[in-house]
Amino acid sequence: MIRVFLVDDHEVVRRGVAHLLEADADLEVVGEAGTAAQALARIPALCPDIAVLDVRLPDGNGVELCRDLRSRVPGLNCLMLTSFTDEQAMLDAILAGAGGYVIKDIDGLRLVSAVHDVGSGLSLLDNRAAAALMAKLRADVAADGPLATLSDRERELLGFISDGLTNRQIAVRMNLAEKTVKNYVSRLLTKLGMQRRTQAAVLATRLRGQRSGG
Repeated sequence: MIRVFLVDDHEVVRRGVAHLLEADADLEVVGEAGTAAQALARIPALCPDIAVLDVRLPDGNGVELCRDLRSRVPGLNCLMLTSFTDEQAMLDAILAGAGGYVIKDIDGLRLVSAVHDVGSGLSLLDNRAAAALMAKLRADVAADGPLATLSDRERELLGFISDGLTNRQIAVRMNLAEKTVKNYVSRLLTKLGMQRRTQAAVLATRLRGQRSGG
């Protein structure tokens, strides 16, 4: 039995998806949430096998929620289910650890299959999501060198690091918890292939110099 938790700000969507999934004898919907805050409060207590997350939520976004949940609930699999084919959101979702990203116009059988696959720990990408991701990666690599895979928020974080700010100071600037900033810095260093924040600061300073002609 795969235990499923649904996160979507539209109750009608949650009810529809729950009805669809519970028609499958091997799936059980153990809980629902309409906001990121509700999901963060309920999912760690229920420990489902998979969280099905909308990308846009009233108090945050599903990508950051995916990252936070996976850091709090080891073994949790996440499937993004959204109406938006935003390329950056797809890339960020995969980098945040989501096992799949599917669009809401997916037919019911394929959604059930996706929940089975991702809930079992497999990786899945909707064909459009995969194509968009590859196009985005190729374009970014060509245009942006070492910063190719960084989101706007990660670039903002890199700027603060290069300015010498501590995690606490960055948390205030970005309106985040200090622990969240620590996780973001760790992920940023991983994406840059670096071990220390001073290396990232040096890189950012060098790139600034190149762009200003220095």
